[in-house]
Amino acid sequence: MEVNLLPKNHLLREVESKVNFMLFSGNSNPHLAAEIASYLGTSVGKAFIGRFANGEIQVKIEENVRGQHVFLLQSTSTPVNDHIMELLIMIDALRRASARTITAVIPYFGYAKQEKKTSGREPISAKLVANLITVAGADRVITIDLHAAAIQGFFDIPLDNLMALPLLSDYFTKNRFKNNNTVVVSPDAGGVARARTFAERLGATLAIIFKRRPRPDISEVIEVVGEVKGKRALIIDDMISTGGTLIAAAEILQERGAVEVYACGTHPVFAPGAVEMVVHSQIKELVVTNTIPVSDQALKSEKIQVLSIAPLLGEAIRRINGNQSVSELFN
Repeated sequence: MEVNLLPKNHLLREVESKVNFMLFSGNSNPHLAAEIASYLGTSVGKAFIGRFANGEIQVKIEENVRGQHVFLLQSTSTPVNDHIMELLIMIDALRRASARTITAVIPYFGYAKQEKKTSGREPISAKLVANLITVAGADRVITIDLHAAAIQGFFDIPLDNLMALPLLSDYFTKNRFKNNNTVVVSPDAGGVARARTFAERLGATLAIIFKRRPRPDISEVIEVVGEVKGKRALIIDDMISTGGTLIAAAEILQERGAVEVYACGTHPVFAPGAVEMVVHSQIKELVVTNTIPVSDQALKSEKIQVLSIAPLLGEAIRRINGNQSVSELFN
């Protein structure tokens, strides 16, 4: 089920009508682009993105962008490589059309899990993708909840790594999760900082699940640190891929005495079979954002709630275009 939190009567500042910026979108998330355009009181620029007969990507910017500050929305989600190439080719087309600045708005940054070498003779693919975006001609990048914050250092251009945490925590606060009977759970050691901040916003306690990965996309729970017995557990993660981590975490939490298990995550990657696993699991509700389009199956499920990230991205675009602070969004 999709939950649209766009403000009904958001105020458009007078200065916005005087600033020359344009919003374009690739094929990865046109619905989100339309929501952002609505928030900003503008429309999505016209661009043709198709395929030549030989399968190569064809791009044609169908509006004059000379001297314009251009924001280009494209999540590098499945099919990841196609969406990355679309992004790169659109950036090149905009640069050659004399856009003044090009900001790549990438709500979900693909290849983010490949930010380091875990064994010999492996690539650091996240750095490669960062290089490609920079060389293509982007002047700035906006993204949300990078899987590894260190990826910010892979870019030689400004990058704003926005947080979906306030949006997610506000949802649970409005649903009366703000009490001592709630425990926020990090599904791994790497997400402790995120879970701790989330717990502080809810006035809840904190628990951590330690796990190991015998192979990619497979996780095994080792231990739970923190008191969960008799409490309502809320698991928070940055992305939901196979669903295996969530399911294993929910099972161990219930074994340890949690009365209910909820979960939330920024990026609904949802590999094949993940939605079915969540729907038939012990998780009472899973809350995600629309950084990645979700399937009709997920939208129809009462167990999965989708929050719109458009107001956050729209406000970030407005502030960047107006040379205002972006970090104040989270203070």
